[in-house]
Amino acid sequence: MSDDHHHHHGDMSHLHEMDARVKALESLLVEKGYVESAAIDELVDIYENRIGPKNGAHVIAKAWTEPEFADWLREDATAAIHSLGYTSRQGEHMVAVFNDDEVHHLVVCTLCSCYPWSVLGLPPTWYKSPPFRSRAVIDPRGVLADFSLELPETTRVEVHDSTAEVRYLVIPQRPDGTDGMSADQLAELVSRNSMIGTAFADNPQ
Repeated sequence: MSDDHHHHHGDMSHLHEMDARVKALESLLVEKGYVESAAIDELVDIYENRIGPKNGAHVIAKAWTEPEFADWLREDATAAIHSLGYTSRQGEHMVAVFNDDEVHHLVVCTLCSCYPWSVLGLPPTWYKSPPFRSRAVIDPRGVLADFSLELPETTRVEVHDSTAEVRYLVIPQRPDGTDGMSADQLAELVSRNSMIGTAFADNPQ
């Protein structure tokens, strides 16, 4: 499912009270002529989809190409990620979970919307929605199906609940046919959603 799936599914369209306040403030600023709506949308898109997730994509590509770094991520993801300069003001503990043929990981925050900003940028609206937060725990395969992600019945789904102290980063499986690709090329195959667990890494073109 595309990143804007919450526009098409009513159960994903609820906004938190804070989101509603932000939208009201944005509308007021636009109405007063202080900012343009298109400029705000562009800025949000940059941090939500482009700049932010590139940090995480760098982490993933390095794990795919450097076994020692992958091992470090497994043992101490916080230190490994910090070594690349990606730190958070919240100082939360990072945990890397690796997808393989036997298990697929999905990240959610059931209490609020705790999210690893330092490696993924801004959280998408659907991640903060109550329906996603509840269904991800109750019916994770159904949620993945909403994103057009179908898993074999033999693949187990593990759901990880982020907290203020612990944030999770999904390490997606490296796509087939990428043996000769550089780390920079591999990073282009990694999307924000694949690092949350609602998508696979892209296949090479």
